[in-house]
Order: sequence, then C-alpha cells, then structure tokens
Amino acid sequence: MELRQLRYFVAVAEESHFTRAADRLHVAQSGLSASIRSLERELGTSLFRRNTRQVRLTPAGRALLVEARRVLAASDAAKDAVAAVQGLLRGTLAIGSLQCLHTVHLPTVLAEFVMAYPGLDIRLRHGGSGELTELVREGRLDLALVSRPTRTDGIAISPLATEPLVLACAPSHPFATHPEIALDGLQDERFVDFPLDWGTRKQADEALTAAGVERRVAMEVTDVHSLLDLVANDLGVALVPRSFSLKTDRVRFIGLTEPVPRWETVTVSGDPGSAAATALLKEIHRYAVGQALSGPGAADRQDLGRGSSDPRHR
Repeated sequence: MELRQLRYFVAVAEESHFTRAADRLHVAQSGLSASIRSLERELGTSLFRRNTRQVRLTPAGRALLVEARRVLAASDAAKDAVAAVQGLLRGTLAIGSLQCLHTVHLPTVLAEFVMAYPGLDIRLRHGGSGELTELVREGRLDLALVSRPTRTDGIAISPLATEPLVLACAPSHPFATHPEIALDGLQDERFVDFPLDWGTRKQADEALTAAGVERRVAMEVTDVHSLLDLVANDLGVALVPRSFSLKTDRVRFIGLTEPVPRWETVTVSGDPGSAAATALLKEIHRYAVGQALSGPGAADRQDLGRGSSDPRHR
C-alpha cells in the first residue's frame, strides 16, 4: 500500500466521483482508476460502489477512509518536521474557527503568521464546534478554535479562556430592567439560538435543563450578528457569552444568578500535530495571553492558559 494510493482513494471518497477526483489531483483518470483497483486487489475487497453518476463508499471503504486520513496527516507532519528543522514551514495548514472569538482576533494572528512563514498556504473554515472538532479528529483540519468538546479521543486540547453566559433580550423586554435573572425564570420565554452542535447551544440546553426549564427555540441562526438582530427586534431571548455585549448597543445583556454557566474556548489539534500547526498554536496562545493580561475584561479570563477549575467544562 502506497501513500499515493491512499491520496487517490481519499480524493475519490471526498468527491464521490472519479473524474472530479482526477481533476483535483491533476492526474489522468485512467491512472487514478487503475491505482484504486490495485488497492482493492491488495486489500481483497471493494472500496466503492460505482454507478454512472457517482461512487459511494462500501463499509470497508468507510473504515479505510478514517485510517487513510490519519496516515496522510502523519506523513505530512513528518515532512513538516523535516522542513521545520531546516527553518522552513511550507505546504498547507487547514484551520477552523468559530465566527466570533473575543479572546483571539484570528485575522491579526494569521497576518503576522503569514508574514513569518510566507511559504505556507493557510485555509480557513468557519463552523460550529462539533463540526470543526470532528474535522480535526478526521485529519481534515490541522487545528480549530472551538468550545470545549466532550469527546477528547484523537485530539489534543489546550484552553484559551472562559467567560460567563448572560441573557440577551430586547430593550423593550420586561427583563431589560432587571439587574439579574435566574435561569428558572425563563420557563415561558421564546429563544433564539445556534444549531444543536454549536458549543453555546449545548451549554444553554444543559444549563436550562438543569434548572428545570423546558425551553422553546423558535429560531436557529448560524451567525452571531443575525442572532443579535433577532433578539434586538424582540423575536426571542438568548443565552450568550458576555463578550457578545461588545458587538451591539441594541440589545440588553442581563447577568444570571448562581450557578452561572461559563463558556470555555479551547484549541483542538491533531495528536501529534504538524510543525506548522504547532507554530500557529504558539502564536494563538501568545496573543490570547496578551489579551487576557492587558485587554478589557481581563479578570473574566483569569483561567486563561490553565483551564477551567469548574468540572462542568472538563
């Protein structure tokens, strides 16, 4: 089994089409097809179900895909390690991030990183914490900045910061004049929130369930600004990290009474990670520590770099 065969196999699996995979790899389709057939003969099983329109993975193919991605990621990491010893970082670094990170201004970090390593091609993907963490686990992303995941197998986790959740509501909402609100007082409220696999959604669900609240999520959005716009127009309330209060003056942000759920952001990366991923992680944490020590709300980020002492975030 050769690395070239595994690269061809992964490309076909991801494209679900031999022609598109060949175009992506800049190789002849006949050569790619022959390589896949050779791999199937070596393994003694079919990896794809083929028809005139697309190809689909067999159970054996699905099992191989996970391991093939790991092998290829390890191969790339080995090449990066040699390049790093020579003082060169090159190739492609694929990263993922939540849309809004108060602790780290990712464009600033990436701009400085690209200047330091101009031979490196950076690819960035936004998404929810669950999706991005799974892509890191599969080897399709080198690292991601997400909410702390519950599953820790196959990835390395390093804490960035924690901050409390608060209630966001419209200025006309009855809660807008309250200094604090208890979670069990939200029983009859209509909520705006993110999709189920987003970190803050999971935390809000868990906190409200623990408080005995059966909530109704009337609207789901995939970006912070849309969520705040909906809240500002009194279409629902939301539980959000307190740093969201820096993004708008059209929404009221009300503190929660104890126990206050806290949102923790972390970096997740491959284990072991590539030299490029390791270098970027160092820059991300250096920037985050600087923000925690000098930026507004530094006291709220006292757990930065150490991890939360709250067992709910472990």
